[in-house]
Amino acid sequence: MGQFIGIDVSLKESFISVRQGGQRIWRGPCPSDPKLIAEIIRKRAPNAERVVFETGPLSVWFYHALKQEGLPAICIDARHAKAALDMARNKTDANDADGLAHLAEVGFYRAVRVKSFDSMQTRTLVATRNQLVKMTTQLSNQIRGLMKTFGLVVPKGAGRVFEGHVRSLLASNAGLEQIILPVLEAWRSIRARTAELSKQLIASARVSEQCQLLSSIPGVGVVTASSFVAAIEDPENFRKSRSVGAWVGLTTRRYQSGEVDYDGHISRRGDNHLRGLLYEAATVILTRTTADSALRIWGLKLKEKIGFKRAAVAVARKLAMIMHTMLRTGELFDRSIPAEA
Repeated sequence: MGQFIGIDVSLKESFISVRQGGQRIWRGPCPSDPKLIAEIIRKRAPNAERVVFETGPLSVWFYHALKQEGLPAICIDARHAKAALDMARNKTDANDADGLAHLAEVGFYRAVRVKSFDSMQTRTLVATRNQLVKMTTQLSNQIRGLMKTFGLVVPKGAGRVFEGHVRSLLASNAGLEQIILPVLEAWRSIRARTAELSKQLIASARVSEQCQLLSSIPGVGVVTASSFVAAIEDPENFRKSRSVGAWVGLTTRRYQSGEVDYDGHISRRGDNHLRGLLYEAATVILTRTTADSALRIWGLKLKEKIGFKRAAVAVARKLAMIMHTMLRTGELFDRSIPAEA
């Protein structure tokens, strides 16, 4: 008879629960090391059929490490598991492990596709670059605000132009210069690190045929293409291109109960960063792209009917479908292809 294991993963210590024949046969803590956990599972549950744990910061590492140890690891949606785990009278790590083991035994869970380390590395590169971009913007705004207090208004400009304006204005105020220059040097250093990560991202996109393919779409740049490829990984992960829009969270919620039946705002499920990039690309297509395409024409007509924001969401959703289709077929973006409503 097989055993079913639930693991409540934590940063330092994880709890393991083993069930067999509808009863718990063992439960105990273990350091959060996949190799140590695998040893305990092989000892306590030699016939393990499912090893279930929730999505979280350590889920990618745990999943691949347990798979390498030959265990049937399954990562499940934490939101789906929460409804079942909340049934326990007391919220403890041990009870959570029991609940996960019970879900593994009855098969009542929603498995999550765990991304590869290569995809996660690309996502980490994009996320780190974006964070540095935000930091440079915050520092430049901070410098402008501090200098404005003393009547030194920095003119519009970015990069070296901004730095030149700041240094020229500070030349007339030696006391303020000693305060602002360290902040300006930090801004300069972060900006240089951002440029280095941008070069890495561009170099990675140049050797990727999929990124080059998606970059043929007007309004889709290196960041959006790389993020989309890293998120989708294999186009065969989705049977229909239409499912990608729902997976990213660009489809409307539906609420139905008795006589009440209405559609609400978009679900906002899935990858927040990718959803924002798709919306940004859709905005560029509708406002800044000069080259006409069937997608842009369709979006502009929709804008006249339902407004800009809702039209941009619709274009972003359709853009996700088009990008997935391009990855699956290997065809470049064809502006003559009519966009379906």
